[in-house]
Amino acid sequence: MTYESFSVDIEDHVAHIVLTRPEKRNSMIPAFWRDLPRIVEDIDANARARAIVVSSTGPHFCAGMDLASFGGGGVQDQATARTARIRHGASFYDGALHMQRSLSCLEACRIPVLAAVQGGCIGGGVDMVSACDMRYATEDAYFTIFEINIGMTAEVGTFPRLCKLIPEGIVRELAYTGRRMSAAEAKEVGLVNRVYADQSAMLEGVLELAREIASKPPLAVYGCKRMINYARDHTTADGLDYIAIWNASFLQGTEMQEAMLANQQNRPGEFVDLPKKRSAR
Repeated sequence: MTYESFSVDIEDHVAHIVLTRPEKRNSMIPAFWRDLPRIVEDIDANARARAIVVSSTGPHFCAGMDLASFGGGGVQDQATARTARIRHGASFYDGALHMQRSLSCLEACRIPVLAAVQGGCIGGGVDMVSACDMRYATEDAYFTIFEINIGMTAEVGTFPRLCKLIPEGIVRELAYTGRRMSAAEAKEVGLVNRVYADQSAMLEGVLELAREIASKPPLAVYGCKRMINYARDHTTADGLDYIAIWNASFLQGTEMQEAMLANQQNRPGEFVDLPKKRSAR
C-alpha cells in the first residue's frame, strides 16, 4: 500500500516507517493524521513486526502541522461569520481529539517504537516523538515547542508526555519561549537516549537496536512496555500489584526456557509472535 506521507518496510521483524515529504520538511498534512494510526495499528494488530522505527527524510525530521492544509475559505457575511464562530470551538475540539488519537497509537501499540530524529523536530514533531518509547538524534537535531510563536498552546500530546520525560522547569522554559533545544541538551536532560554524528550512523545504530529488541521474547517485551506505561501513570503500589497480576496471567514457562537455552547455546531464540488482535482476524 502507498501513503502520501510515509513509506513502510518490514525486515528482520522490524517495521521501518519513514516520513517521505522532505520538500515540505515532512509537515503534517491531513493524510498524515489519517495514515499513521492505520499503519501502526495494522503492524500491531497483525503482528507484522516486533519493533518499529520511525525516521524521516531530508534535512529536517518534521516541521509540525501544515497549517495551510487545514485552512478554510473566507467569510462572506455576518450570518456566515456567526455560524463559523459557533461551530469553530466544537470543530476544533473534535479535530484536536482526532490528532491526539493519531499519535497515541505509538504509545498504545504492543511493540516498542523508536524515533530517529535529524534536523528540526518542531511543534507536532515533538508531540509525535514524545509518544514513542525511545528517541535518538543526530548532532544537528533540535527540538522546538513552536506553538507559542504562532499564538497557540500545544495540544496534541507534548505537555502530558514531555512533563514525564524531562524536568518540568525545562518543559516550561521550552513552552514559554519556543526556543530550540539542541540534541546535546536533549540528551543531557534525558529526552534522547543517544546522539549520533549523522543520519546514516543514527539509522544504522537505531535499526540495530530495534533488531536486538526484536530478538527478545515478544510477549515479555509487550509486558515491559505495558508495565512501564502503567507505572508512569500510577502509584508504586498500583504498579507492583499490576505486574504481579500480569505475570500470573501471562508468564510463559516455555518462552523463559527457550530464552535461557538460547543464551546458553549462544544462538537466536525461537520465540512465538504475539497473537493477532481479534479485530484483525
